[in-house]
Amino acid sequence: MDKSPSGFPPAARVAIMQPYFVPYAGYFRLFQAADVFVIYDCVQFPRRGWVHRNQLPGHDHALRWLTLPLEKVERDAPILALRFPKDAEHRLVTQFPRFPALSKLGEHCPALSTALTALGVTPVDYLERLLHVICADLHLPCRTVRSSQLPIAESLRGQDRIIAIVKHLGAHTYVNSQGGRSLYAQKDFEKFDLQLRFLTRYAGSTVSILHRMLDQGAESVGEEIRRDTNLEA
Repeated sequence: MDKSPSGFPPAARVAIMQPYFVPYAGYFRLFQAADVFVIYDCVQFPRRGWVHRNQLPGHDHALRWLTLPLEKVERDAPILALRFPKDAEHRLVTQFPRFPALSKLGEHCPALSTALTALGVTPVDYLERLLHVICADLHLPCRTVRSSQLPIAESLRGQDRIIAIVKHLGAHTYVNSQGGRSLYAQKDFEKFDLQLRFLTRYAGSTVSILHRMLDQGAESVGEEIRRDTNLEA
């Protein structure tokens, strides 16, 4: 099989997104829609984003934060620079009793249970592995590469950086969520013989995939994701 400049087999469609911590089901449509999912770890860590935390229903059904413990980093530090403190696993597990669904974790999703508490690696390693385990449970394709491992010029920002990544991977289509409509322009991608496509609007639940898999079952949630993964210009 021919190789792209990256050394990987050419990918027709590429999705690029920050690695989120047990995100909602709509996020996983990108794995279903793309041949390669690029973990965008070379960008600044969003402290109020979803890289290190997510919300699950508590005992009173109100959404509460489940947060990954992190060492302090500079304000402009990239995601790839994040590190766990030595007691990270203990600090994560002590949050579990707040969320009733997590009592089913070991019984219903054993691989996910193991991956969720294995914090003896870097946060990007951890998040990438967690995404692979979740995709396996959902029966979704999951081929990943990290943006920090690609030889893309550091001077490129925003849309220009995205285009460079897609071209480097030998793809012809960039797949994004609806939120990307304000960030990217079709005409700019066409200049490089690339197509820009967006996932159709997601109408499902935005609660963490972790809660939904334990509450509804991975098979049911995976079927929903595959059924609702459609692209539009």
